[in-house]
Amino acid sequence: MTKALEKRFKQVGSQEKTATFDKIVIAKFFNPGGAGRWYAIEYDPEEKLFFGYVSIFGDWNDEWGYFTLEELEAIRGNLGLKIERDLYCGEQTIREHKINSMRV
Repeated sequence: MTKALEKRFKQVGSQEKTATFDKIVIAKFFNPGGAGRWYAIEYDPEEKLFFGYVSIFGDWNDEWGYFTLEELEAIRGNLGLKIERDLYCGEQTIREHKINSMRV
């Protein structure tokens, strides 16, 4: 988590009134050795708590919810790989991310 990213979360603020799949993803995290994507749309720096869309298998189990930076940092996937932030993920809506992930 960088200061610039924290600043961007603050600039965008709450997306509570935005339509569900039109919410803008500020940061995307992924498991480089397996399944799992975390799309963060809001962040509380005091609690180190994200709100966003979590897609582990890209199926009916995907859900909106809270996850912490500590939880992401604790995950170890295949070969001990850590969860990474997608540095090349531009700000897109959840809808756009879902469409793009289907193309992979």
